[in-house]
Amino acid sequence: MATGDGMNRYARQMVLPEVGAQGQDRIGAAHALVVGAGALGVPVLQYLAGSGIGRITLIDPDTVEESNLHRQPLYRMADLGQPKVRAAAQALAGLNPSVRVETLEERLTPLNAPALVAAADVVLDCADSYAASYTLSDACLAAGKPLISASALGLAGYVGGFCGRAPSLRALFPDPPDSGQTCATAGVLGPVVGMLGCIQAQMALRLLLGLAPSPLGEFIRFDNGRFTQFRFDAAPEATGPRFIAPEEIRPADLVIDLRPEDEAPRKATPDALRLPDYGATGPLPDPGGRVVLACRSGLRSWRAADALARRWSGEITLLALGDDDR
Repeated sequence: MATGDGMNRYARQMVLPEVGAQGQDRIGAAHALVVGAGALGVPVLQYLAGSGIGRITLIDPDTVEESNLHRQPLYRMADLGQPKVRAAAQALAGLNPSVRVETLEERLTPLNAPALVAAADVVLDCADSYAASYTLSDACLAAGKPLISASALGLAGYVGGFCGRAPSLRALFPDPPDSGQTCATAGVLGPVVGMLGCIQAQMALRLLLGLAPSPLGEFIRFDNGRFTQFRFDAAPEATGPRFIAPEEIRPADLVIDLRPEDEAPRKATPDALRLPDYGATGPLPDPGGRVVLACRSGLRSWRAADALARRWSGEITLLALGDDDR
């Protein structure tokens, strides 16, 4: 372990009876998958690296922008234009060179999620994306891996411990959100999202140390200065449409692109039908066929799937194309 002025780097946490040498060894042997290097991911990365976690796999497709800096203080002006994963790895190497940081400059998808989840001891959802959150929850539930997920908007947000020995995100949130706002459209206060990221890191460390009560099944809500908390250990699992990757589209699928042409000049597939109001009305696939609903974030697709399910009982899947698929 690294040392400084004769003191162990981790002495102040190892003196805790809940940690000690055995707990520090657990932290040092752990592998965390962190999805997202933005406002939630920054405090998660800083505090996990500071704690001496052995290995971090970090996945994020974005670059550092000046508008990020008010809530992502890991980055500096010199990092503008760099991939976030690269800038984050450089900063973490300066903080704690003993932590192994593996980076993936790409988006999390239903194709790459299962292998990434399977390799990790704990998964931290810092992407603040409907598609990423539910994709991770589905993968963690299938693999029996714990998921610490958070979301923030404006002056509010939440953190929860899902899967593993607890119900999934779908169990607590079986329906699509009412609001489609994002930090870009509604704004977010930096300390709010930073605080929620810190709680994510704390929950991950509680999990790795085996502290009671378990953070899995725990939900913490913050709203303009007030915290509320409850447990959802007995929440029943919910079913709903799953996200797929573009590579998983089948030739026989009925693909509906919900994005208007001015938003996305290029359709999800060449044969996709561009029907922004699809759901309650619109064509159906042949018997035994599947519908693929495509939009930017996945939220419009989910709402359209809800409307479609009221008139059709076949298979419905969702496709979140993001800002790069225009």
